[in-house]
Amino acid sequence: MDNEVMELIDTLYSMISEAYGVPLGNGKCIVERDKVLEMIEDLKNRLPEELAEAKRLVSARDEFIGNAKREAESVRRAAEEKARAMVDREEIVRVARARAAELESTAASRAEALKQSALEFIDDALRRAEESAGAAYNELHGSRARFRGAAGVNEALRGAQRQNTENAPVSE
Repeated sequence: MDNEVMELIDTLYSMISEAYGVPLGNGKCIVERDKVLEMIEDLKNRLPEELAEAKRLVSARDEFIGNAKREAESVRRAAEEKARAMVDREEIVRVARARAAELESTAASRAEALKQSALEFIDDALRRAEESAGAAYNELHGSRARFRGAAGVNEALRGAQRQNTENAPVSE
């Protein structure tokens, strides 16, 4: 359609520019009135269609641009949310790693403290056992010495009795 309107305008321009000038008319010319009026009427009829089509195209373009802007905004918001989620996830991971390292360090410290405490307890238990065994040994040694002492007297008596028995005649 717009080609037809442009052709009509070009034809009118040509007609006017090629028209014969009126003598002493200060730039006036002679054109075929019916032909020019017909062309102007044709332009009047076609221009509303062209304008309506142009308005429709502008409206469609504006709607397209609006949709594109909304979609771009939606994509931007989604990207920001995703980036925020990724940052949050990274922050969570960082915090979790820091907490894990802290727990690991605390556990290692507690394990070392428990190990040291267990070693000290075992050493103390062994020391007490050693002292008890030493005391029991000393008591046993003393008891044996007393026993030997008491047994020595009895041993001497037995030795004498044995001697007497060996020296005594045997009655048959």
